[in-house]
Order: sequence, then structure tokens, then C-alpha cells
Amino acid sequence: MFKWFGRSSSDRHLKKYFDFAYKVNAFEPAMMQLSDEDLHNKKTYFQNQLDKGQSVDELLPEMFAVVREVARRQLNMRHFDVQLIGGKVLFEGKVAEMKTGEGKTLVATLPVYAMAVSGHKVHVVTVNEYLAKRDANWMKPVYEALGLTVAYIHSNQTTEEKKAAYAADVVYGTNYEFGFDYLRDNMALSLEDIVQQGLDYAIVDEADSVLIDEARTPLIISGPGQEDTRIYYELAKLARRMVPGVDFDIEEKERNVILHESGAHKVERFVKTDNLYAPENADLLRKVLQALRAEYLYKSEVDYIVKDGEVIIIDEFTGRLMYGRRYSDGLHQAIEAKEGVQVKGESQVLALISYQNFFKLYNKIAGMTGTAASAANEFSGIYNMDVVVVPTNKPMIRVDLPDVIYSSEEGKFRAIVADIKERHAKGQPVLIGTRSVEKSEKLSRMLKKEGIPHEVLNAKYHEKEAEIIAKAGQRGAVTVATNMAGRGVDIVLGEGVAELGGLHVIGSERHEARRIDDQLRGRSGRQGDPGSSQFYLSLEDELLKLYGGDTLKGIFDKLHVEEDDRIEHPLLTRAIETAQKRVENYHYEIRKRLLDYDNVLGQQREYIYKERRQILEMEDVTPLAERLAEHYAEDLARNPESVSDQLLAVGITVEGLENASQDEVKDVVFSVIMSNYEAKKNELSNVDPELDKKVLLRVMDWNFINHLQNMEYLQQGIGWQALGQKDPLVEYQYQAAMMFAEMLSNVRKDFFTYFLNIRLVQRDTQRKGRNR
Repeated sequence: MFKWFGRSSSDRHLKKYFDFAYKVNAFEPAMMQLSDEDLHNKKTYFQNQLDKGQSVDELLPEMFAVVREVARRQLNMRHFDVQLIGGKVLFEGKVAEMKTGEGKTLVATLPVYAMAVSGHKVHVVTVNEYLAKRDANWMKPVYEALGLTVAYIHSNQTTEEKKAAYAADVVYGTNYEFGFDYLRDNMALSLEDIVQQGLDYAIVDEADSVLIDEARTPLIISGPGQEDTRIYYELAKLARRMVPGVDFDIEEKERNVILHESGAHKVERFVKTDNLYAPENADLLRKVLQALRAEYLYKSEVDYIVKDGEVIIIDEFTGRLMYGRRYSDGLHQAIEAKEGVQVKGESQVLALISYQNFFKLYNKIAGMTGTAASAANEFSGIYNMDVVVVPTNKPMIRVDLPDVIYSSEEGKFRAIVADIKERHAKGQPVLIGTRSVEKSEKLSRMLKKEGIPHEVLNAKYHEKEAEIIAKAGQRGAVTVATNMAGRGVDIVLGEGVAELGGLHVIGSERHEARRIDDQLRGRSGRQGDPGSSQFYLSLEDELLKLYGGDTLKGIFDKLHVEEDDRIEHPLLTRAIETAQKRVENYHYEIRKRLLDYDNVLGQQREYIYKERRQILEMEDVTPLAERLAEHYAEDLARNPESVSDQLLAVGITVEGLENASQDEVKDVVFSVIMSNYEAKKNELSNVDPELDKKVLLRVMDWNFINHLQNMEYLQQGIGWQALGQKDPLVEYQYQAAMMFAEMLSNVRKDFFTYFLNIRLVQRDTQRKGRNR
């Protein structure tokens, strides 16, 4: 019988999902009577029904029933009714909010089967390679028994291995690996080097982490640039001599610095220049500001760690190390100089795409996570995905205690240690979440002083993540974790722990995003387990300092609150959540505005990549060369007085066009270019019949790479347009269109310039005295 705990009038919108679960249940007795072979052959049956015109929606209840029965036999895991609801939500291309421990990995098999059987390639996106491999292998018996192939992609695969993996019906992989494969495919010089087979349907696990948190940083493929890195070390020394509040102001909320006149003069004396703000010093000014940000706004063991001589970013939301990711615009180099490690020069961007625009390339995406409702506006506004909160299989009985607040961080940490000590003494497991490596290690030192055995999980000990988290629910366990490291691994309660109150979660600080706090809380109370949670705050916490700290401090002073005194009230918790909502809306508006800018580049990128793919698929690019020659002739004909000189640069001599009309110039130029092109193509046919194709691809790539750089410069400076009462976005769109048209013109010119100037060189293979 279907059970739904806590159903109320506010959940009536879920009625269609309840009805759907009943329909799936109706098929269960018949499914149990089928043999394994019968269940395997259901794939062919469904495909035949679809060919006859039946819709997937009509077949969906039976499809889900088949998957449920196979999972029961292969894994001894039968989908709960609420998991059927979650599967339906994913099939519809929505975000399913399902609490921790509700079995999202198993839920995904339902829509995966339905989409794969109906002819779609399916990508299941995870937050790290460990989970991609684990989930693919874990669910493999189910997929294979259903007649589907499954594989996973990872960063160490060869091109051939990647192609084989993408050929499977179901492919598991990380968000960044799918994204980088897309970019690499669009830099390929032959069809044989392309690994992906289109972007059709994706299920994104931990959707809020991938589609919102990770989406702040674009995926970038870069190549080495030519740069003298010594300037970064010099500016790092200068930054240490600058005085905050005198030479520059610090904007902590925006993580920005504003240079004062006295600071500008210091820089000018230091680098021996008359005017720091002169156009030729734009790059120097950028490096100065980044040096100040690195010195005063970015902290070791909070924002990054130095490991094996490298600066590695710590993910603000998960506490994980972000290997291979670098801060952009010279900030990473500034931090390397500050820390005294080798500065790696700024790279040239070869290709980039935001996560938002990458995932919007899929024909259909769905997401699942334990925390989505508070980000519903962003999922809807950016991805056009509704959020559906799926009920839990068993009632949630975790007790979420009101926040407590202290006047100082020291008082707060002493209270946390006292709480841990009391609970540890009776054997209750405790999980403590911190916001930085620095804070987790401070707490660890205090626990050691009290003789309390514990495990520390932060960016420094990332490798032991799954093992540490898996043991966090055992009797007497004390685990200190930076943010939500360990997502994807359930905390199972040990023997006798339920009677002690279950896992107790302590938040040592509130995060700017409520979702991150909810993720921490969600580690406790899985599948109806008992549990509890509480957040400890202080007036010195970052969130409170930036948002409302002065008001609270005034209240504390009036009440004469001592360092170890605490204030606890539900109104306080609500006030903190209100502050978090304001911050979330602020960041959402910033991300949405950035996306508006990125969409401009996204349209241009889509055009270039589409053209590239068509070129790769062409056996002969002569028809395209004709089109390019026609446009190139139009470009030249607009300035008939300089046509001869311009064509001379291409290697073509044409005379007598001084008094010709624009149409006459265009016709002559087109004819001359094409005759030269065909002659050159014929000359090179024995060397490489596709040399013109390769030259065209290279020319497109070079010009687009330069265009990316120019677009970055444009975006950095466009904000000044607001001073002239112009909308920066409108101005950006206009100038970007002009720049893109100029880039396409350069592609046409460069293609004919390079191709028509290719010369065959005869090599004397009999020449003696060659180096050996």
C-alpha cells in the first residue's frame, strides 16, 4: 500500500505523482512473474510500441515497473514509491529535491531506462570521478539486465577509450569532464578526434552544487602565454607596504579593492611611471589591484592551500581541493607571488564556456539534490527547470535546534568543544561542519587538548573522504568536516546509536547560502533515523560581520553579554535566514547578469562551432570557399581604391579596377580569387587533398581565440558606459556584434592569404652532411 507521511493540503500539487506511483504499483505482480530474459526483452517490446506510435508517457508506468523488478533481483533494492515519484520528476526535466539517504542513485535508473529505450543518449553527471565510477559500476548489473550498455568517463582516458565510453547507452562522468570534452571536440581537426555523440539528455546529481555553485567559474581550456612573471613578485612586495584605508579601500562583500590617490602615487614611484591610469598602463594597473586582492582578501587555508609548491583553490561550498582550476585575470599569479612559489604565467584562453550555457545545450536536463527549494528561482530563471520537493520514505524526525550566538569566536569554540565533550562521553556520534581548513584545524587542536579522539576531513585530507564519512555515525565518533566534503556517501548509524539520539550535527558557522547549511544538517536523520542539529554563531563570523553584525553587537553591549554567555531564540534563527536570503538574491542577480553577458559570447561560440563541425563533415570545402570568396570580394569592393593593394597582400595582382563600379569590382575579385584558389588546390592535391580544410580550421581557431581575448577586455571595461547614461549590456551587445563581424571578415582574408601563399619546397634527400 502506498504511504505518504505528512501529506497536507499544500501538497495537493503532488497528486499526479501519487497517481503515477499507483499505476506503476499495478504492474508489479505481473513483473514478478516474468523471467530475467523476459525483462531483458522488454526493451525491444517498448521500442516496437514506440515505432507503432504509442507515446513514452503512456508506456512510462510499465517501464518503471520493469526497472523496479530488475533492481530488486540484481541489487536486492526495490524502489520505494517516493523513489518512483523522484524518477517521474527527473523524466519530466525537473529538479527533484530528495533528502540525504533517500536513494537518488537508484532513482536515476528509472528515467535513464525510459529515455535510453526511446532512443536518447543519456549522461549522468556527478560531482567527482569517484562517484562517477562508483555509481556506474554499482548500477551496471541493473542496466545490463535491462539490455543497456553503461560506461563512465574520466580524465585519464585516451581518445579511443573516451569514444568507446560515449558509445554506451548510459554514460556517467563529472560535470567538468563532459564540459571539457565538448570544448576539445570543438577544437578537433578531424572527425576521428571527436568523442562525444551529441548532448541529448542529462541527469545532474547534486544539481545545486553543479548548476549553481560550480557555475560561477567557467570551463576554460588554455595554452601557454608569453609573459615575464617577475613583475608579480615585485608587486607582491609593494602590496605588503600599502596601507588599507590610506592607500586603498577594501570592499569585503564584493571582494574588491579601490585604489586611492596616495596608493596610485606609491605605485607610480615604485614602477617609475608618470601616470598609472594611462592607457598603456592598463595591464599594470590590473596586476596591482590583483596583488592587493591577493594580499588582503584571499587567505591561505580558507580560500586556497599551498601543496607541493602549488596554490590549489579550495571550493567554497564543498571544501574540496579544485585541482587544475586557477583564478582568472592574474589573481592566481598574484597569490603565487604572495606565497613565494613559482608563478606560472597567464595563459591564453583557447576555448571557454560557462556551465550555464553548456548544460543549456542539452535537449533536456534534470537534476536531483537534497537541497534545491531555496534555489528554485535560479533553477527556473536560468535553466527553465521547476523544483519538486519529493516526500521522504519515512517521516523526518530529526530535531533542528535554534541557533545560539556568542559575542566572540573564542567563546563560541569553547562552547562547541564543551557540547562535543558531553555528547562524546555518552557515546553519541557528532559531526562538526566548519567553513575553512583553518577553522577545522583550530577545532582539532582544542579537541586534542581535551583528549577527545576525532577525525578531520578537510581539503588537506581529501583522499580519505569516503572512509571518514562512512564511519561518522558509529558510537563515539567525532568528525570535523570542512563544509560538505563527503557528499554522495551516506552516514549509517552504528549499533545502539539510535537510542542515544542518533547523529548530532554541529554547524560552527552559518554559510551565505542556506543550501550549504541544509546539506550539513541533512547528514543526520536519514531514512527516518533519529538525529539533531544546531548552529553556533559569533559576532566575529563572516556572515554576521558583513550583514547585521553592528546591530547585534549593540544589543550584546546593552545586555552586557560576556564572552562565554550565549543567546538563543527562534527569532535569531529567522533573522539569520533572512540575511541569508538577501545574500542569495544578491549573488543570484550577479550570476544572472553575468549570464546575460555570457549569452552574447555563447551565441557567437555556437555559430563558430556549428561552422567548424560542418567543415569537418565536408569531403570538399570548395563550395564553402566560394561563399567565403564572395563575402571577401564584397568586403574589398567597399573600398575599390585600395583593392589592388589588399589583393597584393594575398598574393594576387589585379589592375584596372580604379574606375570600376562596386559590383564590377566584386565580380572581378571573386573570379580572380576562385581561379587562384582552384589552381592552388590542384597544385597541392598530391601533397594533401584536404590542406585547404585544415588551413580554414586553423584560421578560424586563431581568430576565435583572439576574439575571446578581445571580448574579455571588452567586458572588463564596459561598466564605464554607465557613466555616460548608457546601458552597459546594450553597449556590450552592440560592440560584441561589431567585433564578431570583424573577426569573420578576418577569417575570410586570412584563409585566402595563408592558403594562396603556400609554397612547395623540394627537399634534397641525397644531401650529405646532414645532422644525425
